[in-house]
Amino acid sequence: MDRRLTAIVGVTLLVALAGCSGLAGSTGGPGNGPGDQATLDGRIDVAADGEATASPDRATIRVAVTASGSDAQAVGDDLAAADDSLRAGLTEWGLTEDAIRTVRYDVSETYESRENPEREQYRGVHQYAIELDDVDAVGEVIDVAIDSGADEVQRIQFGLSDDREAEVRERALQNAMANARDDADVLANESDLTIEGVHAVSTGGSGVSPYRVADSAAVAEGDAGGASTGIETGDVSVRVSVNVVYAVQ
Repeated sequence: MDRRLTAIVGVTLLVALAGCSGLAGSTGGPGNGPGDQATLDGRIDVAADGEATASPDRATIRVAVTASGSDAQAVGDDLAAADDSLRAGLTEWGLTEDAIRTVRYDVSETYESRENPEREQYRGVHQYAIELDDVDAVGEVIDVAIDSGADEVQRIQFGLSDDREAEVRERALQNAMANARDDADVLANESDLTIEGVHAVSTGGSGVSPYRVADSAAVAEGDAGGASTGIETGDVSVRVSVNVVYAVQ
């Protein structure tokens, strides 16, 4: 009888301890206060994307000057002279020095020179990024750069200023939240649930897709004394994602 009584008491204690453990798990730990996820009767988690577009208000033109010769120092001197000419032309047009950035400078032996030392040859490249806020002046600036010594127009990119990007991102977030609610409504209806409100929301990834133009899209309009180079432009898009937790019953 004593052994049976001991066993019964032992089982009772285990059950009691298990109950205490369960209570501790439901009330302990961070983030389990009133209205937190652990106290929800039900939830729907939705991830959604949103996008918004706007016309660009900033442009970056990538140009380059090149030089070649049998002497590396002479090639470097040619690049330096071209640099002075290019910067002088662009600043005289109205750009500041800060708007003309070097993105690459290189003087190296050519492949033919490495294969045949008797034909020692060097090639130099100086690439620039020219930034301007007047997107309508892109064609004119390209003409100025070419007239001032640029040998290549490599890429034209249209983007957004910080203020414009913030405005477009806000609209993209609004679209993402609307898309999330649409998805949540469908899920709730299909599950015979009612959405009570938003329990939690966070943003995921985001990105800006600038509008890029290859050099082949730069078309000269008119004669030599006519209009400047015409450049095709397009909208810039901003895309964001959100994660929303809806409380449902």
